[in-house]
Amino acid sequence: MTTDPDDVPGAEDEPDGAGYDAEDWRRLVPFTAAVATLEDVQGRRAVFALGDTSDARVLEMALPQPVIWWEEDGEQAAVAVQAEVHTNAEGEIMEVLGLILPDGGSALALLEDVDLVDDTDPTWRDLVDQAVDGADEGA
Repeated sequence: MTTDPDDVPGAEDEPDGAGYDAEDWRRLVPFTAAVATLEDVQGRRAVFALGDTSDARVLEMALPQPVIWWEEDGEQAAVAVQAEVHTNAEGEIMEVLGLILPDGGSALALLEDVDLVDDTDPTWRDLVDQAVDGADEGA
C-alpha cells in the first residue's frame, strides 16, 4: 500500500520528498490528535483515513516510532507517524499504523506486522541506509 512521496505529510516542506536517514527521522510530524479523515490525508497531515470501519479511535503510543515492517518482500525500515484502532465489517479489531518510508513514500501496516525498535537498533539502521543508498542510486 505504498503511496507517492508527494502524498506524504510534510512532503511539501521537504525538497527530497520527506525522505529521511537514521539521524534525521525525528523531524517527521506525527498525526495523533484524532482519527484521520480524508481531509487530513488530502491536507497532508495524515497518512491514511479508513472509511468502511467502525469504532475508530486513536491507538495510544509514542510517535514518531521507528519500526521494522515485515511485508511480502521481506523486512523494511519505516517510522510510524499515525496509529489507530478500527473494527472491520467482520468485527475484527485492527491496529493500523501509518508509516513513512526512508525514501519518503508512505504505507499502511498492521501493528502485528511490525517490530517496534529504537533508532539504535542495528537492523533498522542498516535497512534505512540500504533504502537511502538505493534511492540515491535511482536519482
